[in-house]
Amino acid sequence: MMAAVRVHVVDPSAYTPPYDHALCAALARAGARVELVTSRFDYAQAPRQDGYEVREAFYRWMPGSPGSGVRRAAKLAQHVPDMLRYRRTASGADVVHFEWLPVQPLDARLLPRGRPLVVTAHDVLPREARPSQRAAQRRLYERADAVVVHSHHGRERLVVDLEIEPERVHVIPHGAFAHLAELPAAPLPAELAAVEGPVVLFFGLLRPYKGVEVLLDAWKGVGGAELWIVGMPRMPLGPLRSRATPSARFVTRYVSDAELAAYFRRADLVVLPYREIDQSGVLATALAFGKPLLLTSVGGFPEVAALGAAELVEPGDRPALHIALKRLLDDPARRAALAEAAARAARTTYAWDTVARDHLALYEGLLRDNPRP
Repeated sequence: MMAAVRVHVVDPSAYTPPYDHALCAALARAGARVELVTSRFDYAQAPRQDGYEVREAFYRWMPGSPGSGVRRAAKLAQHVPDMLRYRRTASGADVVHFEWLPVQPLDARLLPRGRPLVVTAHDVLPREARPSQRAAQRRLYERADAVVVHSHHGRERLVVDLEIEPERVHVIPHGAFAHLAELPAAPLPAELAAVEGPVVLFFGLLRPYKGVEVLLDAWKGVGGAELWIVGMPRMPLGPLRSRATPSARFVTRYVSDAELAAYFRRADLVVLPYREIDQSGVLATALAFGKPLLLTSVGGFPEVAALGAAELVEPGDRPALHIALKRLLDDPARRAALAEAAARAARTTYAWDTVARDHLALYEGLLRDNPRP
């Protein structure tokens, strides 16, 4: 029997702490010895679980406020020294698994050598890529022994668009965040707690590719319900607010895990009108809460809809989104069927223990194919 695999899960900028910690905890439950190598999360205490070690080895000097130019400049200045320092300590792992690499043109040269290297392609290809960015991402994927993607759509993009060898690209789903659904919920803001009708929830960072303005346009004329748009803005808010009707409310700040639980438990429908995506942590959260989903037909979203957990509309199609919103709000039985399928998917296809077993099988296969002396 193979000894417990020693795994370093590495996310230098702490881009996705919920994902990182959930994966590490599940790998530990599956029998691996796991260390998460990351940096301090800017906005809150990271959601640690049991069974693995955490080392905040990156960007230990963090001047300025979260998201500020000073903070970004400090991280960039520390990136190469910190990557080189980590490379010297990577010998403590059997497998090194990078979740994110924030300076890709440099990172392909800075990655550790001498042991299997796995990279997760959370963003399969860069959005609105600069001329050299796609080439840099291809070099990065070529440097890895295996690339993990969260959907069959993502695998096809890497194999066809970037011509990565098919045998090196592995589909492992994004786990549903069941631990969030088990948290005690914090109270909603008083004005939201007083809402009595149905609530449609858009949750997550506000970014142009997520189609929030399409949703606001489609919401016009939807009566008897409220639309809650909850998340920190990464785009100008003025054009969004100008589209909003009185029944659309904005919560534009960081939301803690306990608050997140309150928003998802209150939601009658979760809508993600993205223009492009591979897979989504917000979708994984909605599955964990057993919420009916209205999604656009992009990336890996149709794979979730195929399990019966979501309805689909075409991206950017405001009339179709409007019709689907009204129909689902008027049909509690249909929402209940979607919710049941979402909860079932969270327990099976998207369960973290299933995800961890798939990762561990990948790691063990790489170690068998590349035995160390």
